Amino acid sequence: MTTRPLIAMPAYPVRAGRVQGWEKPGVAAPAPYVEALQRAGAREAILMPVAIDDAEAAEVLERFDGLLLMGGGDLHPEEYGRERRDEIYGVIPHRDRFELALARAAVDRGLPTLAICRGHQVLNVALGGSLDQHITDRAGVLPHGKPGVPGGSTVHDIELEPGSRLAEAMGVTHASCSSHHHQAVEHTGAGLRVTAHAPDGVIEGIELEGDAWIVGAQWHPEDTAADDPAQQMLFDTFVRQAGAITP
Repeated sequence: MTTRPLIAMPAYPVRAGRVQGWEKPGVAAPAPYVEALQRAGAREAILMPVAIDDAEAAEVLERFDGLLLMGGGDLHPEEYGRERRDEIYGVIPHRDRFELALARAAVDRGLPTLAICRGHQVLNVALGGSLDQHITDRAGVLPHGKPGVPGGSTVHDIELEPGSRLAEAMGVTHASCSSHHHQAVEHTGAGLRVTAHAPDGVIEGIELEGDAWIVGAQWHPEDTAADDPAQQMLFDTFVRQAGAITP
């Protein structure tokens, strides 16, 4: 029997009452991420975020074939050396530290990694990059949705660099993508290159140079993966890469 690749998914901490029937805080992952991984043939493991160091993160990832960094609230700007603006929301410091350590450990190991929205930003900051803290309603910037509110997503086009891992994974160089983010990559971290843009120039894709399959997508491919083959193919390719890892 073929063993399905096991994907680590650092979870969202959720407050009491947010999940039906829960009276105490918990951790959770939005179903569309899990469903996209399962369609691709993976098994998921939801990890509770705790503050860990890089050595502990490396030990955690020894058990996994891939890492999926999901969306969520903002990173604290102190993680990239900036003062906090008023528009920053949803900061959870222990989640920041957990995911930043996992991202660095994945890069060190060359572990296949798909980093989505917040995860894309985590990957960038983990490697020394910075973020533009608020792009919403700025002159010349198209709507990229509004995070953390019902109905906050919007669909916009992106252009992918031919030959990039993103373009090869999705089988396209032009895609329509669901977004709900108010931040974006500003300066890229060490070893990362930009591989996709929105029409307004906002960075939508990054990847690690070299042989490791480590990719960031600023949009939310899981939102439309059930109906858009190009978006599902991104998960399919990620899982195939994870399945190729030799323990």
